[in-house]
Amino acid sequence: MMSFSWMGFFVGLLAGCLFSMLFFAGLAWGMKIALRRANPAAVLFSSAALRIAAVLAGGWAVATWLGVAGALGFAVAFIVLRTVLLAWLRGSTLAQSTSWN
Repeated sequence: MMSFSWMGFFVGLLAGCLFSMLFFAGLAWGMKIALRRANPAAVLFSSAALRIAAVLAGGWAVATWLGVAGALGFAVAFIVLRTVLLAWLRGSTLAQSTSWN
């Protein structure tokens, strides 16, 4: 019978939170730079490539070091942080907009 490493899961969760925060901070920074450029596609593509590579490398390192439990924690942290961030941002934009109909 396989045992589940809860410590590995929580360390993966912590690493996933860290990498997720860096991912979304990089997204915000890349968008801010891209919106000021005449050709934003180059900035957006390079930003996306760097962010995706960093998250995949972090996930690979966590999975190699901590195993399946760490990788699961990393993925759960990324998905939960993304969901919370999107809900928070959607709520703040809805509160700022005025009704037009």
